[in-house]
Amino acid sequence: MLERLFAELGPWNWIVLGLVLMIFEVAAPGIFLLWFGIAALIVGAVAILFGEALGLGWQLQVILFLILSVISVLIGRRLIGATDVVSDEPLLNMRGEQLIGQVVTLEEATVNGRGRARIGDSLWRVTGPDLDAGTPVRITGIDHGTLVVEPV
Repeated sequence: MLERLFAELGPWNWIVLGLVLMIFEVAAPGIFLLWFGIAALIVGAVAILFGEALGLGWQLQVILFLILSVISVLIGRRLIGATDVVSDEPLLNMRGEQLIGQVVTLEEATVNGRGRARIGDSLWRVTGPDLDAGTPVRITGIDHGTLVVEPV
């Protein structure tokens, strides 16, 4: 039964598969199914144009689809990877890195190298030398969400 199903695979099945994969790509974007859809469309076109001349049975069509899928994914990754845009605000979602260089006042004294500083309406954990509350400190780095500070 499965043998018969594969034997009846024709070029139009590949074209329908390619179009369905592209519709799924639109429904669930991620630029992944697009490349398989392109490969299926190419197999369909090759089967329509050269199927009889090349003797493309379903086995060769599946192998051609697999090969073209790998090739189209590799080409697609190269094309999409080449369009990486440099952001005008590279620290947009890195709040801690945005704070480096600022001078803030310690809210709680640093004891054993740990304390807290108020920045805006938030309290941040800080590490640095032992200092009294109210001491102005400069933020010199960030380590796993904890600000590294030094006295001004």
